[in-house]
Formats: sequence, structure tokens, C-alpha cells
Amino acid sequence: MHSTLFEPITLRGLTVRNRLWIPPMCQYAAFGEDGVPTDWHLVHYGSLAAGGAGAVIVEAIAVVPEGRISPRDLGLWNDEQRDALARIVDFAHGRGAAIGVQLAHAGRKASTHAAWGTEHPGQSLPAAEGGWQTVGPSAVAFPGLDAPEELDARGIDDVVAAFAASARRAVEVGMDFVELHGAHGYLLHEFLSPLSNERTDEHGGSLENRARLLLRVTDAVRDVIPGDMPLLVRLSATDWTDGGLTVADTSRVSGWLAEHGADLIDVSSAANVPAEIPVGPGYQVPLATEIRSTAGVPVAAVGMIDTAWQAEQIVATGLADVVLMGREALRDPHVALTAAHALGVPDAPVPGQYERAYRRPPRTR
Repeated sequence: MHSTLFEPITLRGLTVRNRLWIPPMCQYAAFGEDGVPTDWHLVHYGSLAAGGAGAVIVEAIAVVPEGRISPRDLGLWNDEQRDALARIVDFAHGRGAAIGVQLAHAGRKASTHAAWGTEHPGQSLPAAEGGWQTVGPSAVAFPGLDAPEELDARGIDDVVAAFAASARRAVEVGMDFVELHGAHGYLLHEFLSPLSNERTDEHGGSLENRARLLLRVTDAVRDVIPGDMPLLVRLSATDWTDGGLTVADTSRVSGWLAEHGADLIDVSSAANVPAEIPVGPGYQVPLATEIRSTAGVPVAAVGMIDTAWQAEQIVATGLADVVLMGREALRDPHVALTAAHALGVPDAPVPGQYERAYRRPPRTR
């Protein structure tokens, strides 16, 4: 059958072999390496690339040490970290996959125990155990975590510069694209949402002001990456809470981002405050569809997209331009090859070592 999911897509100068991509998913596996990727990361991302995905987005990489969610996070604030990413990038390219990196600052949700393998997962990490002072748009704590310090004007300028410096390193190591993490309650989302941004200066108040930092970061990153390199932005389309961000707000921001050089909006939702979320199969797809139709920008859909036919329907009917399959990829790193096999795609990028599992043997008498 013809599969829209397995058609290539071109963003600026990059053509990606299909529209089933792997979203960034934190591994919390930089054990004692100060943000440097390990063998785990090589095998993890290498398996996803060998598994036929069009593009693999490396997990949230902190642009400064204090921007890490936990001490186990990857970083891209120095050249050692950059150089250690090279073998991952090279392996992905060798398998025909595009690879990009999500640049992030965790803001008020930084300095926590890692989400697994610790006694207090997700809780604030005390200074005595290696924790640090967090920062945010305002001195408003995420429920259950320590309060951040409000960033001053110089601190905001430093954040913009840090994103640009990390983007430059991403280019140097051969990444195909860069994604900015403006979702899930981390720093750029914290500035966007009125639930966490109580500022009264040029970075607070109106939506235009609350989006100022995100747009400044977008401009700074766009200035240091090649003109033909795509720039993606992940946004939480809604806070799912009264008084928070709405899809209409995010559509407006997405339009501004496109004007500032963003090429695709990776549409997620929530996580800036606890909320009641109507979770179900494909529950965030309508958010992506609305942003695609109102902002006129390509979008990626993510969230409980678990089957080949579900993914095919999303892109074939124009609900989104790209599908991101996360948890299913953790269950099956070859999720793209599995989907291609289910859809009857004849020319899926199967490694020669695995051909026997995907090609029917010739008939014998």
C-alpha cells in the first residue's frame, strides 16, 4: 500500500526519510560524567536510528549546569560534551537517520533527584547532596519543589547566550537540526505561562511580553545555525488549567515563532502545574491540528500514538506533518520498521543484518 507516513519530508535543506520520528526522552543516564553521554546513550539512540525512524531527537540537553533537571542530565555547555556526542551522531547518520538535539533549561524544575534509581525521584535535591539554587521568571515554586530565584535582566541575557552557544556546538558536532524546549514547565514555558510568570517588566504581563524570551532565544539560535538547518520548537499547547496557556495563545506564539525562523512546532501539553488531563489515545493530536491550521506552520503530534495505523491516519489525513512515537519506541526500538512491515511498505530502511525478519523468503517447490 502507499504510506504517507513513510514519505520523506523536507524542512529547509534537510530531507528526512519518513515522518515517524523519535521524540526527546530523558534517560537520566549520565552517571558521574558531568553531562557527558555514555555507552548507554550510544546504544539507546543507535538502536532507534537502526530501527528505521526518520529522525531521532536527543533528549533534553542542558545549556548550563544549573539548567539540568537532575545531576544525571546530559549537557552541551562545553566542548567535552560536544565531542562525546560525535559517535552518536555518526552512527545515526550511518543508518540513514537524521538526528537533532533538544536544547533545554529546566528553570524552577531543575535540581531534582533523577526520575528513577533514587530514593526521592522528582523531589528537590538538597545542596548537601549536590543540589543548586534554581531560577525562574518569578520566585514562584512548582508545587512540591523549592522556590526559584527570579531571573534579573542580566540572568535573562545569559540564558539567551547559553542557548546560542549550545546551538553552535550542536552544529559543530554535525546535528541535522536543533529543537528548543519550550514545554513541560521548564524555563521557556515558565515565561510563557501566566501561572508561573508574575513579572511586571518587559518579560511579563501580556502574551507578547511573556513570549519575548522564547523569541529572543529563537533569534539567537537562528543566528548561529546554518540558514539551511531546520529549527524546531516544542511547546505545551495548553496548561489544562483555568488561567493558564490556551491553544489559542500557543497558536499565536507559533505564528510568531515561524516569523522568527522556526520551521516546525512539536506540539505537546501541560506539566507547568499539576492538572487534570483527559488522557487517551492520541489525546494531543487535536492540539497539533489546531496549531497547524491556525498558525500555518508544520507540526509534529505526540502523545499515546502507539500503532502504525494510528500514525498513518494522522499524517495521511493532514492532522499533523510528523508523528512522534515515544513510549512505543521504548518498548520497541525498531518501531519504525515494525510500522513499515505492518503497513506493507516495500522499501523500508531495514539493516542487512535484520533482513531475514522483514523479507519473505522465496517460495520453494
